[in-house]
Amino acid sequence: MDESSSLEERAAEQAGDGAGDGAGDGGGQRAGGGPRRTGDAARREGRTDDRQQEHAEDPAEDSAEDSAEGPVPAPGPRSLRRFSVGRRPGDVVRIVLAAAVVTLCALAADGAVNPVEAAIFEEIGALPAGFTPVAVGLLWVGSWAGVAGAAAVALYVKHVRAALQLIAAGTVAWLVTTALGHVVPTRPVPPELVGELGLRLPGPEGFAFAATHTAVAAALVTAVAPYLPRKATSVAWVVAVAVALAEVYLGVLPLAVFAGALVGWGAGSASHLVGGAPGRRTSVEAVRRTLEEAGLCPDEIHEERTHLLGPRRFTITTRDGKRLRARAVARLHRRAGPWYRFRRLLATIDVQDVPRVSSTHHEVEHEAYVSRLAEAAGVRTPPVELACVIQHGSPVLVHRVVEGRRLADLPAAQIDDRLLDAVCAQVAILGRAHIAHHDLQADNILVDADGDPWLLNFTFGQVGASPSLLAQDLADVLITLVSIVGVDRTVSAAHRTLSADRLEAALAYLQPLALHRGVREQIAEGHYLFSELREALADRIGRPLPSYPSPVRPRALVTMLFLGGAIYLLLPQLADLPETVSLLRDANWWWLALAVFTGMLAIVLSAVSLLGSCDAHLPFRRTVEVQVAAAFTGRTTPGGVGFFGINIAFMEKLGMRRSLAVGVTMLNLAATGAVSAVICVVGVFAVGITGTLRFVKIPTGWPLLGAIAGILVLAGLVLGSPLGRRRIVRPGLQVVRELWGAIRRPLRAAQLFGGAAAYHLVSALGLATCLAAFDPHFPWLEVLVVFVVGQTLGHIAPTPGGLGAVEALLVAGLVAVGVAPAPAVAATLTSRLLTYWLPVLPGIGMFRYLQHRGVV
Repeated sequence: MDESSSLEERAAEQAGDGAGDGAGDGGGQRAGGGPRRTGDAARREGRTDDRQQEHAEDPAEDSAEDSAEGPVPAPGPRSLRRFSVGRRPGDVVRIVLAAAVVTLCALAADGAVNPVEAAIFEEIGALPAGFTPVAVGLLWVGSWAGVAGAAAVALYVKHVRAALQLIAAGTVAWLVTTALGHVVPTRPVPPELVGELGLRLPGPEGFAFAATHTAVAAALVTAVAPYLPRKATSVAWVVAVAVALAEVYLGVLPLAVFAGALVGWGAGSASHLVGGAPGRRTSVEAVRRTLEEAGLCPDEIHEERTHLLGPRRFTITTRDGKRLRARAVARLHRRAGPWYRFRRLLATIDVQDVPRVSSTHHEVEHEAYVSRLAEAAGVRTPPVELACVIQHGSPVLVHRVVEGRRLADLPAAQIDDRLLDAVCAQVAILGRAHIAHHDLQADNILVDADGDPWLLNFTFGQVGASPSLLAQDLADVLITLVSIVGVDRTVSAAHRTLSADRLEAALAYLQPLALHRGVREQIAEGHYLFSELREALADRIGRPLPSYPSPVRPRALVTMLFLGGAIYLLLPQLADLPETVSLLRDANWWWLALAVFTGMLAIVLSAVSLLGSCDAHLPFRRTVEVQVAAAFTGRTTPGGVGFFGINIAFMEKLGMRRSLAVGVTMLNLAATGAVSAVICVVGVFAVGITGTLRFVKIPTGWPLLGAIAGILVLAGLVLGSPLGRRRIVRPGLQVVRELWGAIRRPLRAAQLFGGAAAYHLVSALGLATCLAAFDPHFPWLEVLVVFVVGQTLGHIAPTPGGLGAVEALLVAGLVAVGVAPAPAVAATLTSRLLTYWLPVLPGIGMFRYLQHRGVV
């Protein structure tokens, strides 16, 4: 094998069109799939271009002659395209998405034309009159003539599959839009719009909801796109957009045209789902041709079975006896989804992610590059033979086969201390070379016949990794080994092989949020193992457990400050700004001082509630101090995750297992939520009895019953599913049992529920006292209910402290119960500032104090 730079050269050769339209210059399989015989290179290269073209156009027709004459040429470009036909689950997503959006458009069209849509219609209709012949001609593209013409061109160039899909997609688009035109009633135009804009009505009844020409044009382009080059596809979509513009110009509303385009997109995707499309599958023939052009001389190629969304894998035997394995990468794996990023945001440390790549070709080349450097550094990893793009297929990575079994398939009894030490030694070599694997789960560790470990799959690898990434790697492998051989053997092997400094750096990353799903779910049924491993490892190396770090990121803090500033500047604009400023200037400062006191007293009451959540004794003073610090960590992180994190760390420092500490915080959250629900329900009924909200009407009738029935059915399906039973029903029943156990003990119940109720009441008094500072005449009961409802619902928003959502709900609620807009805005902003955000400042100091004392 050449040096690593040859990888880029081979990839560049394969990415271009150097293969041309010839039939190929090496062995392969016959078009029918059987293994072909080899011949000398001169005879292969001596075939004429005419013979190659004939075989490329109809390989099956010449199979008998080829068998008699000698070696069969490799499949030509068109044959490779035919072999690459396949289906992708993404087409199902496109069809469902198109159906959902078209349904919403149909519901929106069940009414009169709105002014915005009418204005767009008039602007397009104002095009010069000379555009009319062009528009009429464009409509032919989206008619049966366009379908027939496109299918005829496809048949002329011998693409029978493409012709059938064009006919099918165009027909389905026409049928669906015709049905929509009959089902959705015509849309009348308000008389004022007719007078103001002078709308061109297509008929006395209004506009029909049908855009057949746009739907057919979009269906044709979607169906034929996989058969066209990228530039030709772009031109085709420009034509489809022109058809949509022409249809609006000739009298169809933009909403109907938009829905028609989605219908066509869904119809074309359905044709690919049913009949398949080229470029969706990497064939054995394409792999064989690529390997031969690279000089690897394959003899036998067998495709392995993989799951639906996984890469296609091939086992290859070359003529000189080497065994290779190829992996065709059809979609990016180095891509972090929203949930993954959100979990990393909630972690108690700054967890670094691997940088993204631009394409699947880039991902394959990157993995080959990292694997080569890891091999050069002394890491056992299968040598890379080739990384390239193949014609009519996905990028392919080829490496040698190492016989052995995955670590995940080995029973614990067969994993001796020598193997554990060797695995840790491989991680140590990666660390010395500053290479991060970033996916060291059991499936990516292979054990050969001699009992030596090999590291596989450097897809997420990174060269020049920072110390934090290397610490994450070590945490990954520790969790992997714990899931197989347990804590004691894992800690012993790590202590024998790795330095105490490296092990100490990994301690902070031994938490579920800092690990990706593949590693974390290896011990998904026993999360207490995280804390057990962390404690055992810290004790073995004689280092302290890492303190609870601040979960507040500088970027999140800056974002929160900008968002808060925008709210405090813009929200007063909803009321009379001069009046609001006047109220703030003339406020009663004694009431505002009392509001500050209520904010600090609420923190003490939350500590009382936490005492009732735990069976074990918690020191009252320390618990209050931790709640003061939680005012910083909890109110400045999305979802209040910092509140849970600091309380869990506090209880772990007291000797509790992490599972028990998590259970205590979840019980406290459940009790607080239950008290909030009771206060909301009772308060709403009380407000209703007083008649304060006489102008608020609750919707009734069949729409309400239908919505309730739909919600109940959806909830039943979710709760009855395996995921719902595992993630919702079982934890919910556990929380109910814990709550019932607390109720049966009077002192604990008084602390738990009494503290939660008093916390809500005192916090609500903070809003009431701020309102009294501006306007002493207001309904106290209604204000307390508004606070509890707004505080509960507003914190659902994924912003620190519910910033923005809580303020909006409180202002709307106060105005609804009769408070004037200016006092409502002033009281809301002041109470949130004095009772919620002001305690963050002493919370910062308390947090640092508790860190230095080793309390958290």
